[in-house]
Amino acid sequence: MPIESQQDALSVASPAEHADGAAASIPPQPRTIWQQVAPALEAMRPKQWSKNGLVLLALVFARRLSDLAAVERVILAFFAFSLAASAIYIINDIADRDKDRIHPKKRLRPIASGRLTIPAAITTAGICVLGAALLTFWLAALSLPTVHDPFVQWGGAPLLFTATITCYFVMNLAYSSWLKHQVLWDVFIIAAGFVLRALAGAFAIPVPISPWFYLCTTFLALFLALGKRRAELILLDDEAVNHRKNLREYTVQLLDQLMSVVVTCTLITYSLYTFQSDNSHALMVTIPFVLFGIFRYLYLIYVKGEGSHPDELLYRDRQILATVVLCVLVVMFVLYGLPLLRS
Repeated sequence: MPIESQQDALSVASPAEHADGAAASIPPQPRTIWQQVAPALEAMRPKQWSKNGLVLLALVFARRLSDLAAVERVILAFFAFSLAASAIYIINDIADRDKDRIHPKKRLRPIASGRLTIPAAITTAGICVLGAALLTFWLAALSLPTVHDPFVQWGGAPLLFTATITCYFVMNLAYSSWLKHQVLWDVFIIAAGFVLRALAGAFAIPVPISPWFYLCTTFLALFLALGKRRAELILLDDEAVNHRKNLREYTVQLLDQLMSVVVTCTLITYSLYTFQSDNSHALMVTIPFVLFGIFRYLYLIYVKGEGSHPDELLYRDRQILATVVLCVLVVMFVLYGLPLLRS
């Protein structure tokens, strides 16, 4: 049978059928350490580290880009979260390897395809956890300025950052083992991961926290998570339940209604954030960019059937990428350029 035909058969096989023929579907596993390096790096999903860019937002919006000490702390926070996220990805892929093999795209992942052995995957996850812990300790050891924010002062910024990344890791372990199968809980856990990233960026510097900023992050993350579930439901069709149990509890109509709610809330909270920003009310000029970006994403979801990989859309869709780049340039001009012109 041609390779293409084997893959097509695998993508529609039931879990029981797949379990019987799993050995025939998985290629011989490499035995040398060096043969495991490339699939181990792929399993870490460095392309998805773009999600951790939320850690950088507090640095930008607080006008601290010229503060080299703050930049150093945020970079450490970024890589600490990236390694923690990679460990979670690998643990999740180990747990879901059988179900991933019936998914048309996930079956190509290193662990599901058999290119990365389970012992090597566990070792890689352990190295990622150790790296995240060392970076967190390094960040906590750095001296920090005094911040007049009761929430930050209450626990101390290093302690709060450590608690945030620990909460992120533990929460995602719970997600991988149980919560991802619970309807609605799964999308809220995904959204919480984005919010914790944004919180961590503020604690790492540290800077005061705007409630509108985190509300906006929450609603935007819920929007992306719901879009991901909708795309999975349509892509997998009758096999959706075999891939993820809670997909049987979702319908396209329900997800469309929920997305309408969170899109509205995202636009309102971002607008309120720009209206009440302590840094510059001129950030209101970025609202059209956010509006177009969301509209474009909705177009890709409803018309093009995209949305299963939100992070990849940022690179694939030129209009979204151009909108993000233009929005960033405008934000940088408003926060850093205008003050120089006025002075």
